[in-house]
Amino acid sequence: MTSNDNWGWRARLGLFIVGHEAIPEAEWWAMTPPGAGVSLHAARVAARAPWLAWRDGNKGVELADDLVRGCRHLAPMQLAAVTIAHSSSSLLGGKGWDEAAIAALAPLLGTGTRVTTNGLDTQAALRAVGVERPFLVLPPWFDDRTVAAGLAYYADHGLPPAGHLRYDPGRKWRDLPPGELVSGGLGLAQEVEPLYRQIRAACPAAADGVLIAGTGFRCVAILEALERDLKRPAISANQASLWHCLRLANVAAPISGYGSLLRG
Repeated sequence: MTSNDNWGWRARLGLFIVGHEAIPEAEWWAMTPPGAGVSLHAARVAARAPWLAWRDGNKGVELADDLVRGCRHLAPMQLAAVTIAHSSSSLLGGKGWDEAAIAALAPLLGTGTRVTTNGLDTQAALRAVGVERPFLVLPPWFDDRTVAAGLAYYADHGLPPAGHLRYDPGRKWRDLPPGELVSGGLGLAQEVEPLYRQIRAACPAAADGVLIAGTGFRCVAILEALERDLKRPAISANQASLWHCLRLANVAAPISGYGSLLRG
């Protein structure tokens, strides 16, 4: 009798993540059921968002060196699906960026590997659970430009937010500008209970669901509680990307404990 070794005999999934973040892999592994035959493989990126910069006139994108190197490392693994697990890149890239990024990455990852982005993942997840006007929740390190880009991104894709919240991380962090919060230690000091309370208190009646953006934003532990209390679906960036990659890999694996999206 052998023990589980997380070997991806059904599907190997890849994700490009921010180089210094611990949250994406932790949340993906938490939600991936043991023994499902699915393994996760990350490539880390240190480029500025969007990770694939638009060329002049938005006629295609340029790959950051980290992405080229990541593709070179991931391609031999014969992955079933890969996502650019970076909300900011999709939001700041805007309409058309997701498709341009996929067109640039897909040839480097090899035939048979499905490529997606966190923007497309969250759109697909919202539509799968019937959400049309989400309450958009954003991490505190998103500056005003990124917040505005997030609101515009979902509106431009037919999912106009009914309201939004940039999470308040508390007095200890309020004197730091958004761009210094992660380097100042907040990335590893995140608490989910205050986030849950703020979302529950601020969610407007007009919202038919919650979308928590930011793959480095710790939140999957509260999705079930939010759905129970708000009686509406709750989607998060990492939850949506895992769900979408599993679908692209043709893996049907109902997962409990992390929201109705994964249970379905």
